[in-house]
Amino acid sequence: MSIRIGIMGYGNLGRGVECAIRQNPDMELVAVFTRRDPADVMILTKTAAICRAEEAAQWKDKIDVLILCGGSATDLPKQTPEYAKLFNVVDSFDTHARIPEHFAAVDAAAKESGKIGIISVGWDPGLFSLNRMYANAILPEGKDYTFWGKGVSQGHSDAIRRIEGVKDGKQYTIPVESALEAVRNGENPELSTREKHTRECFVVLEEGADANKVEQEIKTMPNYFADYDTTVHFISEEELKANHSGIPHGGFVLRSGRTGWEKENSHLIEYRLKLDSNPEFTSSVIVAYARAAYRLAKEGQTGCKTVFDIAPAYLSAKDGAELRASML
Repeated sequence: MSIRIGIMGYGNLGRGVECAIRQNPDMELVAVFTRRDPADVMILTKTAAICRAEEAAQWKDKIDVLILCGGSATDLPKQTPEYAKLFNVVDSFDTHARIPEHFAAVDAAAKESGKIGIISVGWDPGLFSLNRMYANAILPEGKDYTFWGKGVSQGHSDAIRRIEGVKDGKQYTIPVESALEAVRNGENPELSTREKHTRECFVVLEEGADANKVEQEIKTMPNYFADYDTTVHFISEEELKANHSGIPHGGFVLRSGRTGWEKENSHLIEYRLKLDSNPEFTSSVIVAYARAAYRLAKEGQTGCKTVFDIAPAYLSAKDGAELRASML
């Protein structure tokens, strides 16, 4: 029997989840829920229903796992605890500082309903989190470094587009190569925010907008650009569409550590991701954890989980014997 999946929200992430389900033969997409008019939403899976978000409760016994594809700022803090009362759920909540309170809210709701909720699934938080944890456990004497990029930051790009006079724009986060090499060389540098990443912006101006004013507003924007060396390029709408329409991303997690009685030997653990499509890769991680949610629920487990709590075998479509024979 296939694992029956529902998708809440059909933006870039929702579309990525739909594509990922197609690559997992033990799953099927049964319904997509949207806040838009369902008549205006076109999906790729001909056998799945398109429903209004308010109709989700009617699917309580027809969906094994509901994947929540909303945003972390306002959608998921409300939606994940709400839908954990009805379904096993998986989300990609990525506001790191608020994960503890989000966990508590989802845990309470899921335990009350007897469901499983897996939160903060993706690559950071998610796969990068696992690599940081493994590396810390293996090399307790050491130092962590995380670099993001080169890639499009959707939040920073949105911040640019909200500036008066900006018609459209994309922002790339870029690791500083000299800082990355210093870590790889075992120098264990102390790096400031500015020393780890630069930001590069490609901006299309509204007609008559003041380029100097827009550039200054970008470079001095607190919490986004003020703490970084930022370059702003003004380009045409055609150039933006031709050269900057994708959503690539990636990054590096490194831990430099020492072992031996006198800590005489040094080691470096490095994990890298290079992604053509941030939302499609994130979706693929989420779908693997939807399988884990289904299996945990079948075992009778309840409450909220993170990637730290779930054994790797729960993610794979292969059984234990296959994994031991082919991958161990």
